[in-house]
Amino acid sequence: MTSKLKGRDLASISDLSYAEIKEIYLLAAKLKKELKTGKNHKPYLKGKSIALVFEKPSNRTRVSFDVGIYQLGGHPVVLMPDEIQLGLRESVADVARTLSRFVDGIVVRTFAHKSVEELAKHASVPVINGLSDQEHPCQALADFFTILEKKRTFKGLKIAYVGDGNNVCYSLMLLAEQIGVKMSVATPKGYEPRALGAIQIVNDPREAVKDADVIYTDVWASMGQEKEAAEKKLKFKDFQVNAKLLSLAKKDALVMHCLPAHRDEEITDDVLEGKQSVVFDQAENRLHVQKAILVKLLS
Repeated sequence: MTSKLKGRDLASISDLSYAEIKEIYLLAAKLKKELKTGKNHKPYLKGKSIALVFEKPSNRTRVSFDVGIYQLGGHPVVLMPDEIQLGLRESVADVARTLSRFVDGIVVRTFAHKSVEELAKHASVPVINGLSDQEHPCQALADFFTILEKKRTFKGLKIAYVGDGNNVCYSLMLLAEQIGVKMSVATPKGYEPRALGAIQIVNDPREAVKDADVIYTDVWASMGQEKEAAEKKLKFKDFQVNAKLLSLAKKDALVMHCLPAHRDEEITDDVLEGKQSVVFDQAENRLHVQKAILVKLLS
């Protein structure tokens, strides 16, 4: 399988064209169908090793990449925070050059987005951003894949994001712009994401979710912001995704959350467990979409 993506990095959603996103989605759907029907995948990553560099703890990112690499015939090499210490034990550039001599690709889950960019700059193998403080491209790609599965098209859709203007929010914004999906973001004043194109940014969640096809939320205090949690809980109390807010969206609106969720804070338990929630579908799709990314970049 040849692709213009082969050998490239995925540090940001902006690294991909809409045509390349569709290419990833077509393959993700194929791989998902194969897995569901018990058909063995072609061993796209046979003989290849991929380093999983984690500066942050992980459930979905760690397991989905680890399992996905294995299912594609590759070998994951997991490196936890105390083993790598990017920029502390040695420079990010030296880590990139060293790992490039051992492995065929690098997935990194880190704090500073600059670390992702430095790895990509100095590595001679593809680097995939598994999360940084600026973006979470794999999450956003899996989320839009889930929306496409459920709604069958992106045409005419409106996505409402309610909560903190964080890394997930910004990647969703970039993807909405790339695909041409209408998006509104509602955050308290002072927590807005960077402005981007035609994306609407407001401070009233009711305005954002009006007639929305998708309502998306995330934790109010992201990993590394634990000291801000109490303050944010007060400032974000009116930005909870609950039944009342959901009633302002379209009747068949999807409810999404990238997890982990703080139940009855940013989202109520009844909405998270409700019939409109596709939270665990989007979690599963991390596996399928990331496998497609790995195939496109590494095989």
